[in-house]
Amino acid sequence: MKPLVVEQVTKQYADKTAVNNISFEVSEGEIYGLLGANGAGKTTTMRMVLGLIYPDAGSINYHGKPYSKELLRTLGYLPEERGLYPKVRVSDQILYLSQLRGMSKKDADQNLKYWLERFEVPEYYNKRVEELSKGNQQKIQFIAAVNHKPSIVILDEAFSGLDPVNVELLKSTVKELRDSGTSILFSTHRMEHVEELCRNITILHRSNTVLKGNIKELKKQFPRERVILAVESEVKGLESISGVTGVVVHEYGYEIGIKNEAVGGDILRHAMAQSTVTRFEIKEPTLNEIFIKTVGDRHE
Repeated sequence: MKPLVVEQVTKQYADKTAVNNISFEVSEGEIYGLLGANGAGKTTTMRMVLGLIYPDAGSINYHGKPYSKELLRTLGYLPEERGLYPKVRVSDQILYLSQLRGMSKKDADQNLKYWLERFEVPEYYNKRVEELSKGNQQKIQFIAAVNHKPSIVILDEAFSGLDPVNVELLKSTVKELRDSGTSILFSTHRMEHVEELCRNITILHRSNTVLKGNIKELKKQFPRERVILAVESEVKGLESISGVTGVVVHEYGYEIGIKNEAVGGDILRHAMAQSTVTRFEIKEPTLNEIFIKTVGDRHE
């Protein structure tokens, strides 16, 4: 039984449809990507999953059960807009929030100390939130979302405002949660994070699902339009090859746009006639390119 099943869910506000008949499932130990431009319906979907608002049609089930107040204990939420109290101590906030979710004060305190150690900031236990940098406030907000050991976690732009080192630290933590069996609904604008963390995705546009499924399988539906070519010496005349749409020179060699994969063979033969080829790859599309093709063409 899947921990989270969203089935044919619709939400309307007056004459505006915010979410239109969307469905997806999140397995145990899975990070599921929910993607879309601003206004696509992501936030409304997450609010429905959290029970903050109710769908007008369709159903949302958690381990096979409909939403109830008791289920709040099993949910964790990191919102895009942060909501910590700036003048309250970190420990007071986290312990209070964890107890609201049914955790004992002792267990909540033990967990908080573990997470502060995990993020290498144990000294923040008695600090007020306003004393922390924006990035460290983000760490505390993340702890608030997971300290009560939820089985389903919703992460909305979890890595925003973090420097590269802390992004990697938080990513590794999210992977640990996944590996421990936590089901994670993950929303972000950073497609490279989705490619690294998620197996399955749903892309929303103007309240509708426009693409859904396994990332590897979805990529097979889109053409390969780039060649990476590394050579030991300069190769001339790449732009003149039929089917080449553009050439960008890099330190390692060339990135070449192509109309179709068949052009790759012509490029390889052309390069081998002039130099020693050390790398040749017809690249699959990135998730960012797929997103732009799927959603970008639909903007009015």
